[in-house]
Amino acid sequence: MTGKIEILIDHAGPLMRAAVVEDGRLTDLHIDSDDRPSRLGDIVLGRVDRVVTALNGAFVDIGGPSAGLLNAADLRIAAPASRKAARVDASRIGTLLRAGQSVPVQVKAEPGGDKGPGLTMDATLPGRFLVLTPFKPGISISRRIAQGDAKAKLTQTIAGITAGLGGGWIVRAGALNVSAEVLAAEAEALAVKWRNVEQQCGSTAPLPLLSGPAAPIRAVVEQGGRVVSRILVADPGILADLNAWAADMAPDIAPLIERHAGPEPLFERYDLEGEIARLTSRHVPLPGGAGLVIDRTEALTVIDVNGGERPNVLATNLEAAGEIARQLRLRNIGGIVIVDFINLSGRGFESGGQRVLDALSHATADDPSGVNVYGMSKLGLVELTRARRGPALADLLPDLLSNRRDARHSPVGAG
Repeated sequence: MTGKIEILIDHAGPLMRAAVVEDGRLTDLHIDSDDRPSRLGDIVLGRVDRVVTALNGAFVDIGGPSAGLLNAADLRIAAPASRKAARVDASRIGTLLRAGQSVPVQVKAEPGGDKGPGLTMDATLPGRFLVLTPFKPGISISRRIAQGDAKAKLTQTIAGITAGLGGGWIVRAGALNVSAEVLAAEAEALAVKWRNVEQQCGSTAPLPLLSGPAAPIRAVVEQGGRVVSRILVADPGILADLNAWAADMAPDIAPLIERHAGPEPLFERYDLEGEIARLTSRHVPLPGGAGLVIDRTEALTVIDVNGGERPNVLATNLEAAGEIARQLRLRNIGGIVIVDFINLSGRGFESGGQRVLDALSHATADDPSGVNVYGMSKLGLVELTRARRGPALADLLPDLLSNRRDARHSPVGAG
């Protein structure tokens, strides 16, 4: 059963932060940095710099410091105005794109290392309950909605609502619990946004067409159909932007948006500053006395489960599974993750290992980034992947947080 959910939003220094708190416990954290603005989700009219057949792709100028890579698998033949598109044969990319050509693209991956942003022409416009897919016609219902009369009725409702709007629609699980009026309002608002994108595609590239959602909007959208008690905003500028967005996209939640008043900073009032600072630490204690050690490398993230003095290995692993899912979301860890659970030796390995895998799969099932959990090895290693969605938290938080924490814990006279 879902507890009391509050969304807290502030702007501290260069960081715009949106925290989701459920029954007083931090469950999600979205951060945008003024010093490192994210372009994830941006739709841009780009200009093809050059086509590289050896890469089966093209480098596209989107108006940033580095060109983005558009792979052949993400290319669409038709212009957006046709509302029809098809995947193309990678071997033909040189005949379909040329240097100087304008192409509408969406940023699907942030730049990293020596790589520029990843691009796609298969744009998506997300809402709380629906996702508009302009180039993928049809209706796709969330797998979390079981087959049956409810799913069939929802499909029929969406078909009626979206008739004449064009494109395709992904229906999120939360749509099952809201009225047809709310769904219709969101579908129309998303369709209007896409029509505005289409109307600008004859302009000179590169040109921004539609910005990806900022941290406060991401926090609201990803709640889907979960009942939010209130949304507290400390910054007047963000408050105005969020109210404007709600009036357009989510009028049903507009009454929940409030201005935080009082001398105490919002995140301090909810005791979040210390918890956010601890997210930069390698060590995560568990209530039962065990703990996690989280290490990032360039290729993957490794999470080690330490049992401490707790004798019940299975209970420790099950407790760790839930906290691992939470830390992945809070730290925004993406890519390959290896979890080293405490070894379940003997005849209990098979049944206990499956229980741990089931617990980890259940704990990550609601992660909006999408997590795939694979099997457990004889050594207790579990592989999982989590889709990358913007920079990891460790790359966004100022070094000052770590410096302050280290200073607090350093012995007097050390150094």
